[in-house]
Amino acid sequence: MYSGTGLYSLRTAARLIQAPSRNLHRWLFGYHHNLKGPNGGRLRAFSPPLWKTQIDTREYDEDVIGFQDLLEARFVRAFIDHGIPLIVVRRCLESARAIYGVDYPFTTLKFKTDGRTIFGEALRLMQSEGEMVDLRSRQIVFRDIIHPSLYAGIEYKGMQAMKWYPLGKRTHVVLDPARQFGKPIVEDAGIPTDALYASYLAEGGNEQAVSLTAEVFDVAPRFVQSAIVFETSLLAARA
Repeated sequence: MYSGTGLYSLRTAARLIQAPSRNLHRWLFGYHHNLKGPNGGRLRAFSPPLWKTQIDTREYDEDVIGFQDLLEARFVRAFIDHGIPLIVVRRCLESARAIYGVDYPFTTLKFKTDGRTIFGEALRLMQSEGEMVDLRSRQIVFRDIIHPSLYAGIEYKGMQAMKWYPLGKRTHVVLDPARQFGKPIVEDAGIPTDALYASYLAEGGNEQAVSLTAEVFDVAPRFVQSAIVFETSLLAARA
């Protein structure tokens, strides 16, 4: 049913985009929080997800998301990491979706070029509604958030992201929702990077282990090296 969509648990997605899984759950599935009610009391409120995910999670035993969700959440993480309140991110998403007519506007190349204006308008609108938002630094903040590196490894077809090379094409590691449910694979061989890395570690995790793993999977040693580079980069990011 979800062929070509990609399939990621929140734990896997968090690992791939280097964001806490708890944050991903808040962004993509909503969360409950307390509001100050009348007479100083507390009201329980629900903040809805930033968008409807590609996958109907009722069909699974855990919360899962698709490839487009993964990439868009990566951009949300960039905003949050720069101290932008989630309410501002939400407003920016809503405006961009309306303007571009797409479900995942942050990932589009259009947002790279003219998202600064949308971001600025979202901040101004929120200020007019009484939200305490610092407008003075919005241009500098946006420039730091929407960095070319966020788009560099994404391959597009029209406005839609089709593949993601997280370390660039030269490493041969790709996330392609049409292959292996979007798991990171060595593109030329179609083998998941985690399988190659696990074999490498099992064989001793040294130079000889690269050759042995290459023989086991019948691939060139350079592809094993690519898998090692990618998997260790994820480990380094979590340290």
